[in-house]
Amino acid sequence: MKIKLLAILLLLFTITTFSQNYHTQYQFLKQDEGYLGGGFGVTWIDNKPFYTFRFFPELAFANFGVGLDLRLEFNADGELRTGSFNRFEDYLSIIRYVRYGYKKDPVYARVGALDYATLGHGSIMYLYNNSTSFDARKVGLAFDLDFSAFGFESVYSNFADAGVLGLRGYVRPLQFTELAPIPIIGKLEIGATVASDFNEKAGVINGTYNETEDKFTPTTDLGSTTIFGFDIGLPILRASVLNIDVYFDYAKIVDFGSGTALGTVLDFHGLGLVNLTAKLERRFNGENYLPSYFNALYEIERFNLDRSSGTVSSKIKSMTLGTNKSSNGWHGQLFVDVLGMFNILGSYQRLDELPNSGILHLATNILPEDAPYVARAGYDKRGIGNESAIFKLDSNSHLFAELGYKPIPFIIVSMVYHWTFAPIRDTDENIIDYETQKRIEPRISFYMPLQL
Repeated sequence: MKIKLLAILLLLFTITTFSQNYHTQYQFLKQDEGYLGGGFGVTWIDNKPFYTFRFFPELAFANFGVGLDLRLEFNADGELRTGSFNRFEDYLSIIRYVRYGYKKDPVYARVGALDYATLGHGSIMYLYNNSTSFDARKVGLAFDLDFSAFGFESVYSNFADAGVLGLRGYVRPLQFTELAPIPIIGKLEIGATVASDFNEKAGVINGTYNETEDKFTPTTDLGSTTIFGFDIGLPILRASVLNIDVYFDYAKIVDFGSGTALGTVLDFHGLGLVNLTAKLERRFNGENYLPSYFNALYEIERFNLDRSSGTVSSKIKSMTLGTNKSSNGWHGQLFVDVLGMFNILGSYQRLDELPNSGILHLATNILPEDAPYVARAGYDKRGIGNESAIFKLDSNSHLFAELGYKPIPFIIVSMVYHWTFAPIRDTDENIIDYETQKRIEPRISFYMPLQL
């Protein structure tokens, strides 16, 4: 009786934490700011209600930042849903992140969820996300150092298990000469990247599945997947409102193919009103090569097992089927920020000759401080063939969207829709597949800003 009464009360008055479930590398708290949020809520997961307690504070002080994400979900019988707490790392992931600095600062470090990690120009790792599934969040590391004349970028996806490790070192050779003060050629940059996936499923192509024991045994396993590359970038314009750079990348997947990319990046700063970054890249790809191999949905693409048929589908297998022929392509990205209140990021890539090769990323955040509304969304889609199906949600899609309003300051009434993935585990708690998961959350959120 108490459980039913609690369920009715929660259904009528759902108070959930104000949180940005879908971050991009462009969304950060300002220095010495923070917020506290928490309470109770209701979430429909695949049409089943779960009553939720959440605590989601985020703080930024000096160069440091920290964010927590504790979420407990109970069914109608008061039983805790354990999908988010299967292994020890699931408890660690309550600490969403701890960071020092920001990307492109001389020192940048982030431990926790890596929402969208990119190395260099993105030919090998582009917008990589280590926690695509809410029920299989990981704790990783991004660590960069820039000593002006040289430096490095690094990413590691999962401290609890073998995962993706990426490292890019670079040098600005003219910084060691008398040409260093020259604004254009003094910034010439040469880099080298190596990235590997050491996960035990990274190189699996085929295997056998024992249904009785619920156990998969690989029969064809290529081991870790390794990609290396080289790049060169040169600024060709530096002005108060406009910067333009050009670059060239080469990448090689070990035991498979290689490709190159030629691109340009434009940065426009409109006197604090509008900031715009545009990137356009032409890709020249050889056979059995995929650009931006480690991308936003890689954790889902790495390995999947159809237990009904025993069939394996994996990203490495897609390059062994004889269908991944040489095909050039285009890649474009656009980021727009208006007055710091509205921003949108979009990127799209497609190969000329290969069907179903389109990959889309969209993210936006609209949260004006004094406006009565809030809107934010993030969307990733792979395997796009016909552009008319871009927004069809399926096993190739990942979506987060929230739309709401503020009846009074610090209160947001909103509806959240999350199309994500739930891991399928074997008897040893190893992830062997993913299935799509739909979450719908009506929210009444409280938001308490902090000045540190």
